[in-house]
Amino acid sequence: MAKLFRIKRWLVRVLVAVLLPVLSLADDCGREFRGKCSCGYQMYNYQTQYVVNCTDTGFRDTLVLEHLPAQTEVLIFNGNLVDELPWNVFGALNDLANLTIVDMSNNHIREIRGKSYHHVPNVRRLILNHNNLSISRYDDEEFNHHHPRVFSNFVNLQELHLTNAFADNTSAELSADLHDIFVNSNLTKLVKLHLEQNEISQFNDKRVFCDLPALLDLHLGDNLLTELNFNLSCMPRLRFLDLERNRFEAVRPRDLALLEAVQVQPGRTTPLTVDFTYNPFVCDCGLFPLYEWLARTNVTVRNRDGLVCLRNRQAREPIRSLGMGKCRKLRTGSPADDGGHTTTTLVFVLICLSCVLVALVAGLLYVSKDRLKTLLTPVVDSVSKKVHYTTIKDEDAPEQYV
Repeated sequence: MAKLFRIKRWLVRVLVAVLLPVLSLADDCGREFRGKCSCGYQMYNYQTQYVVNCTDTGFRDTLVLEHLPAQTEVLIFNGNLVDELPWNVFGALNDLANLTIVDMSNNHIREIRGKSYHHVPNVRRLILNHNNLSISRYDDEEFNHHHPRVFSNFVNLQELHLTNAFADNTSAELSADLHDIFVNSNLTKLVKLHLEQNEISQFNDKRVFCDLPALLDLHLGDNLLTELNFNLSCMPRLRFLDLERNRFEAVRPRDLALLEAVQVQPGRTTPLTVDFTYNPFVCDCGLFPLYEWLARTNVTVRNRDGLVCLRNRQAREPIRSLGMGKCRKLRTGSPADDGGHTTTTLVFVLICLSCVLVALVAGLLYVSKDRLKTLLTPVVDSVSKKVHYTTIKDEDAPEQYV
């Protein structure tokens, strides 16, 4: 029966492909769309699908989406001016069992309510790139934009695209807000997460991705990261970590150990791939851990031989071809050279500290000179009088006692 169903489905798609030029002419979506959108079968993702395309139509609300044709498989709703997604964007009664892809990029969306998406059980890919989402309870003094169950109806979601999706003034607690959403939305089938271009400098919540057990690909490119300060061990299936175009000047040994730990997890069948391309690495000994790790690791490093560092912030040099002999000596410790160097450094530091101490004492005395003069004058006068009386006594004494 299943085989017969697949054959019928294949025949339908072949028939649609043959009739596609004719079907594409009948693109009237209905009077509710006011002739601004196109509806019909077309090639999308290398296959024939029923696509509703409302790009750059100037819509200022989502009311038209309540009238999507039941056969819709792909919705493209881009380039409009929709500040907020209300409850039941696709209508309370609409049955969209065939809908698998929703692209709502570049709509200036600021807020998505917890019940905005309804009747989306089979959506596999949700794209919300280039919006102004506010998901924090702290971004606005009057309104709470944090809706933890915003993706809770996407029970079969596999790809979530949030490139440049958040407002520029996003709270530093972005990771905690995201984690809260991931926990409450139950995205257990999500395999791809895109968070590029969101000005992320760190993840305050170290377990931000730990409730995405099926995650394979994590895209964090074009952000402001300088280290891996989030938990990787809780993602046992992770196969690709995108870190290109961030702010890494070096990679800490601790972070390299995290990558190694993911690679050697028990039962792992696919190698971990990481991408450090186009980071501003600095050609000094701080880069030695990465240089050494690249030569021995089993982690797949994309563009390994093409990674470069900056010398004097200008000249680019391939990391793999750097001469790191001096850095290796400093790291391992050479008795002949390093010991003498350490002693000289300690002596120099002690001299500098002594000079600083003398300067501080001198400065303190100078600043407090008037107060010290007031305190010491009576003492000096008293001592002077005692010396004077002693001198007089010695001068008047009889000769026999001298």
